[in-house]
Amino acid sequence: MRISLFPLDVVLFPGTGLPLHIFEDRYKEMIGECMADRTGFGVVRAQQEGLAVIGCTAQIVRVLHHYDDGRLDIFCQGESRFEIQMLENSRDFLEAEVDFFDDEGDVAPRSLREACAALHFETLELAGIEMQTLHLSLDEPISFKLASALPADLGFKQQLLGLRSDVERTHRLLDFYQAILPKLRMGAYAAKASGQNGHVM
Repeated sequence: MRISLFPLDVVLFPGTGLPLHIFEDRYKEMIGECMADRTGFGVVRAQQEGLAVIGCTAQIVRVLHHYDDGRLDIFCQGESRFEIQMLENSRDFLEAEVDFFDDEGDVAPRSLREACAALHFETLELAGIEMQTLHLSLDEPISFKLASALPADLGFKQQLLGLRSDVERTHRLLDFYQAILPKLRMGAYAAKASGQNGHVM
């Protein structure tokens, strides 16, 4: 299937939100077509060495602001993952022939999801990262939502996007939290201890 591509310095996951400011003429044209046809477009990570092969489609949920000069503020939601088979650059914006794919096998058990969610929120709190409202239901897979809010580099997020197993992706998240949390806990303890030493006269 052929879709329009929007290369960005982000990794979009299914079921997660993405606000965008559209100001280039080529992307105004692309978004205009998507809105007229009620179709989505593909978001792929733009890397120094080229485009990532795995991306995620974005569906336009609503237009937040329409400027007089044609610029747009829109809010999109990630939908389906795809793998690029062939790029097509005959238009002002990129298009690609893609194959869509889903996870295979079982989803992560609830006990693993609960452990992952607990470590996620502890990580954000200790890292001093403002927690955006995250609607989690532990009755369903949560790995995409956690990965989207993860304080990690885009390379790791790109790896998570390409995994085709919710169990493996959740385990990778757990490993990430367990690797970073001891340092964060030590830092928080040191800060608290130093705050209790002595006092200013």
